[in-house]
Amino acid sequence: MLSIAICEDETCFSAHIAKLLHRYLADQHLNASIESYSSGEELLTTGRNPDIILMDIELPGSNGMEIIAHLRERGCRGQVIFITAYEKYVFQAFDVDAVHYILKPVEDEKFFRAMGRAVKRTEANCESVLLLTKNNLHTKIFTKDILYCEVYDYKIFIETLYGRFSYTGTLGSLEKQLRGDFFRCHRSYIVNMSHVLDRNGEAVTMAGGGRIFVSRRKKQEFDRRLLEMCRREGIR
Repeated sequence: MLSIAICEDETCFSAHIAKLLHRYLADQHLNASIESYSSGEELLTTGRNPDIILMDIELPGSNGMEIIAHLRERGCRGQVIFITAYEKYVFQAFDVDAVHYILKPVEDEKFFRAMGRAVKRTEANCESVLLLTKNNLHTKIFTKDILYCEVYDYKIFIETLYGRFSYTGTLGSLEKQLRGDFFRCHRSYIVNMSHVLDRNGEAVTMAGGGRIFVSRRKKQEFDRRLLEMCRREGIR
């Protein structure tokens, strides 16, 4: 299920966007959870990282560009559609990898095309893969299926839902390829936060029963990321 955030301080216009959004989802037979926020700070404090963000720019407090920059800094890779009455920010939208920039008043077809692009990019991110080569054998691993990655004696071990893979390399280079829900929790481990079951002290239990470690200096950030994940999935 998609998670979608509408960030708009004008109540009537927020309701109009929600109406268009429901039309699009119904036409495409898609399910989504939709949350509306009247300011960027309100969205930030939820800790959620939506899949798609429909963002006004001129908002009370921080403007929409600043809010998206904050979300990007904390690891949010959601698809952004700016909806605004101001044309002057259009080039800044590229800096935060926005999908589209729509000027008010919103044309239905333009909105639907922008949503189509956002959904396609979201689906593509979910299906991102790693391609491993070892002894002339090529293996494709879907990143969403990775539980955690470990380095030992210059060898990388990738634990997945369907088996364990290894190759010679560095965890630093692998970290650059993994985005979104992945977090470097220890000098020897990268964990997929979506597969974390719990943390007890320095030990983390993963789906499938694996246990890994979180370094002391990463505990606070790890707990913050885990809380964000729980909120995003609707867990309290």
